[in-house]
Amino acid sequence: MELEGKRVLITGGTGSLGQAIVRRLLTGEMGQPERIIVFSRDEAKQHYMRLSYLNRRVATDEVIYRNFQRLLSFRIGDVRDYSSVLQAAREADVIIHAAALKQVPTCEYFPFQAVLTNVNGAYNIVRAIRESNANIEVVVAISTDKACKPINVMGMTKAIQERIFIEANIGSSKTRFVCVRYGNVIASRGSVVPLFLDQIAHGGPVTITMKEMTRFLLTLDQAVDTIFAAIRHAQAGEIYVPRVPAARIVDIAEVLINGRNIPIVYTGIRPGEKVHEVLISEEESYRTIERNGYYVITPMLPELFPAPIEYPALTGEYSSANVTLSRADLRELLAPYLNEQPRDILL
Repeated sequence: MELEGKRVLITGGTGSLGQAIVRRLLTGEMGQPERIIVFSRDEAKQHYMRLSYLNRRVATDEVIYRNFQRLLSFRIGDVRDYSSVLQAAREADVIIHAAALKQVPTCEYFPFQAVLTNVNGAYNIVRAIRESNANIEVVVAISTDKACKPINVMGMTKAIQERIFIEANIGSSKTRFVCVRYGNVIASRGSVVPLFLDQIAHGGPVTITMKEMTRFLLTLDQAVDTIFAAIRHAQAGEIYVPRVPAARIVDIAEVLINGRNIPIVYTGIRPGEKVHEVLISEEESYRTIERNGYYVITPMLPELFPAPIEYPALTGEYSSANVTLSRADLRELLAPYLNEQPRDILL
């Protein structure tokens, strides 16, 4: 098993994705790690995450509870701070880099803060590994569809993050640096489903920026699946992209409203927002292959992938404009969330 006996460091480990990764690691599906280190700057989130496991003493969670007591440790630190990253990296064999500023409007209003976390934070990880000669086997960086043909600060900084991790492979004999790139995670903090559920719970209105808006959708487990697939199979400098459906935002809202008398209000496009997202650009499509059900963008740098691809997996860009989910399909996908409160789907 890929992570058997490994020390796994998760930056941003108290976020919704980080918590989903930890849960899956505690099941042992990737092997039994020696230790799982949750690295984040928020002591309150770490405290409540610890309590959430202490309160799981029920038969169905016995394996997770037992492994939590044995394997999970928490470290306060910030990816912006090189010294804290360096100390954490020295204790790891595998790094999953999930720490980020990811809210599009926030990054538009505080662009340099996005640079400090998304760009400098990424470089601090690479620098710590290089300068300490740490025995890190693989680093998986979490990217976003907004990094593809970026028009907003969040996407721009994530695009640079991708390049930082891809370039880090040059001259790296010990560590394999790879990325995953995907769209909206249905139940993550700040995503559209919890927002709509909260608005519906308060009687509306449900706010949508534009009627034409589309997005890729995947569950937290699909996001974790993509990370685990990259750990297993990604070669140096590759970007793993899941094959996921796309939907109209207005269809998502109407499925969640589910016939209730709740109005929809169109508010206009937000700062930095796209109408359609793109997971793989037309330019990237020519160096995209398919592997084990995932699209894999091979690195642009010839030192990492010198051979041209004879038969690319795509002939054009992979865009959410190509809607694949009907309302019936959406109803099936969103069924687990239809009777949930917004807070419930984030825990």
